[in-house]
Amino acid sequence: MEQKEYQLKVNDKVINIKFNNLAQQANGSVVCQLGETLVLTTAVMGSTERPDLDFFPLLVDYEEKFYAAGKIYGSRFVRRESRPTEIAILLARLVDRAIRPLFPEMLRRDVQLVSTCLSIDENNDPDVLALIGASLALSTSNIPFDGPLSAVRIGWSEETGFLINPTYQEREKCVLDVIFAGQGEKINMIEGGGKEVSEEIVSQAFNLALEEIIKMNKEQENIIKENSREKDLSGIKTINQEFQQELESFLNDKLEAVILSDQKNFEELKKEAIDFLKNSNKNYSEEDFKNFDLIYNQIINQTIHRLVLEKGLRPDKRGLKEIRPIEASIDFLPRAHGSAIFMRGLTHTLSAVTLGSPSDVLIMQGMEFTGEKRFLHHYNFPGYSSGEVAPLRGPGRREIGHGALAERAITPLIPDKEIFPYTIRVVSEVLSSNGSTSMASVCSSSLALMAAGVPIPKHIAGIAMGLMTNDKGEYKILTDIQGPEDHFGDMDCKVAGTEKGITALQMDLKIKGISQEIFEKTLIQAKEARLFILEKMNQVINEPRKNLSPYAPRIFTYKIKPEKIGELIGPGGKVIQAITQATGTTIDIEEDGTLYITSPDEEKAKIALQEIEEITKDLLEGEVVEGKVSQIRDFGAIIDLGHQHSGLLHISEFPYRVNKIDDVLKIGETIKVKVKKIEPNGKVSLSLKDLKFESPRKEKK
Repeated sequence: MEQKEYQLKVNDKVINIKFNNLAQQANGSVVCQLGETLVLTTAVMGSTERPDLDFFPLLVDYEEKFYAAGKIYGSRFVRRESRPTEIAILLARLVDRAIRPLFPEMLRRDVQLVSTCLSIDENNDPDVLALIGASLALSTSNIPFDGPLSAVRIGWSEETGFLINPTYQEREKCVLDVIFAGQGEKINMIEGGGKEVSEEIVSQAFNLALEEIIKMNKEQENIIKENSREKDLSGIKTINQEFQQELESFLNDKLEAVILSDQKNFEELKKEAIDFLKNSNKNYSEEDFKNFDLIYNQIINQTIHRLVLEKGLRPDKRGLKEIRPIEASIDFLPRAHGSAIFMRGLTHTLSAVTLGSPSDVLIMQGMEFTGEKRFLHHYNFPGYSSGEVAPLRGPGRREIGHGALAERAITPLIPDKEIFPYTIRVVSEVLSSNGSTSMASVCSSSLALMAAGVPIPKHIAGIAMGLMTNDKGEYKILTDIQGPEDHFGDMDCKVAGTEKGITALQMDLKIKGISQEIFEKTLIQAKEARLFILEKMNQVINEPRKNLSPYAPRIFTYKIKPEKIGELIGPGGKVIQAITQATGTTIDIEEDGTLYITSPDEEKAKIALQEIEEITKDLLEGEVVEGKVSQIRDFGAIIDLGHQHSGLLHISEFPYRVNKIDDVLKIGETIKVKVKKIEPNGKVSLSLKDLKFESPRKEKK
């Protein structure tokens, strides 16, 4: 097997780069390895052009192969990988967002990038390797791509300081965990979160990441020089410049007026422009008119940029830092355990909280993570929210990505299981969309959680920041971007957090990157907006309700000795099943003996608790208990005390002389006895001497 090997040094770690002929028919391929984590990345470009498309057809996938971790997963009947896991989808989105701005805007050939994790250890995450692999696979192929691109993960805590590409174990100690990607001296993608980390720390992480990215990009450039191929530019669509110039001339001031109009009659202006060009004496081709929408949108883009940069005017005439009108309310849904609506301009979200038992947790089985998740945030984006017709086919990449972002933002404030043992599910429904729906869902979810009585210590709010730039290096940062600013702008930077600090951060760009200066100003401006929104939310509800909804289940926590667990469960689960069936409760048992009794009926939960107390309580010397005679012997009687306890009532322990036990006791008879002694081996001695006992069968004299 032919192979070329290189090394990328990242602080004190080395990423091994291997070019080989494993995927020989791909346009480009590379293997990246850190420790024993190994990712194969392949890039393929379709052979035919797709001129009818008005967008670049890029498909990015990430594959988890469970053999990579030495695991067999799947159902009992299908032991193989099937649909991508949520983790795989999020990683694919991560790579997509970083590389997409580096392709020619007018490329109209299918490009697919596939990152496959072939081996994974317990230390090194494959995400950074997938990003670097994407850069090298594309840059050394014949696919048009303006690389290289480098990536690094930055962790931080007061205990550890800043860590570069921390291991899984090191990340557990970090309160900040962020991935940065970029090229040259700029960052073009950010993904991560923290536990209320200050803007200053996040900015320092940006700077540290940039230093490492600059070094890695230089090393990649040397690798690419040795392995580069001539780029195939045949799939790049060209535009008739004369057609474009005449359209620009016609639109001139007309477009600016429409953008700043309350009516925004883009379609009417579009029809006028088409009629004008058709009546032109230039005899433009059918192909030119096929490109009309593309050119039209480019001109809108340029005009919006000019209005913001030169005149400080946004499409809705707001100030650059101005937030759209905010409305919020709680308790919209009568049966939900908690609900809230958050409205920011035409962006409206409804969040609903459902509380469940500890057994309602999500069981996660993945290549990287196996365990339970007790806080879930789900995000739904139906077609009607944007005035479109769209089939309802379950969550797509957008829904999964936005839901995960909101979940990351809220998770640091979710109380521990010991404080609040419920499984918590929040569903955010986007009812109307005009920019920043994921951040609106953070706000509505925070309100709903407090309304539900979940003891979060404070609110979390989110804001989407935008950017307009030009070739002169001029820029303007926009607070609370809406649809046109998101679509035509250069940045979508989502920042969520509390008054104390940041909990989630996600940045995507349409340009090749931003500087440290722009990033710092964005964070400062985002904090101002976040504090304003938090104040509005606190006016609606400023602390969690003391009482849960009457429709929410009640959970009682009870602790037993671990050695009593077997008694409670019983043979084949007989004992605990009898309790749950009789009371309609759910009983969850932890290994340390902690019990969670869950029921929508508080009284039935209390009944179940009483049963458990009786079953698991210890016998105490001197205690008077009730039992049934189960056996009679010459020397005494065996008394069944219930719940797998029994004791011996010796013939000498009666308050009077007894010649034969069956003269005074019969099998099945219920009597009260005193626990005289409990031996170390568990044997129990009973007595009647200190009790008033009169057998109904004793002869009356």
